[in-house]
Amino acid sequence: MTIEAKTPDEYIGKLPKERKEAVSKLRSTINTNLPKGFEECINYNMIGYVVPHSLYPKGYHCNPKLPLPFIHIASQKHYVSLYHSGIYADKKLLDWFLAEYSNHIKAKLDMGKSCIRFKKMENIPFGLIAQLCQKMTVEDWIKLYEKNINR
Repeated sequence: MTIEAKTPDEYIGKLPKERKEAVSKLRSTINTNLPKGFEECINYNMIGYVVPHSLYPKGYHCNPKLPLPFIHIASQKHYVSLYHSGIYADKKLLDWFLAEYSNHIKAKLDMGKSCIRFKKMENIPFGLIAQLCQKMTVEDWIKLYEKNINR
């Protein structure tokens, strides 16, 4: 399910009614808790939170014309997904998230390497996502990204 949009507001405006509230709340949670420096945009046809070229001129190694990605929100066919690059790149952060998840939501975690899938909107752990967003600054992410990319 690809949503063509130029802004996060337009993206949310194109969502099915049953997803608008949850994705809006997820977006608000991220915007409220993400450290300064990350920038909200549309990236890869999703709502993205990136390190802008003004802070990291090298951009994303797969396509240096793109800013360095960090978090994305997407409405897929059967679920809403939250992609968090920090969880993928930092085992300590992943372990923290896995240990905390069951303290917030009793439903089984549906997760890939960086993708957390929510099939039921009522199972989105907004409080946990708020905490997750606070765990890594732009500087932390750049340092970790460069450490991992230069292996």
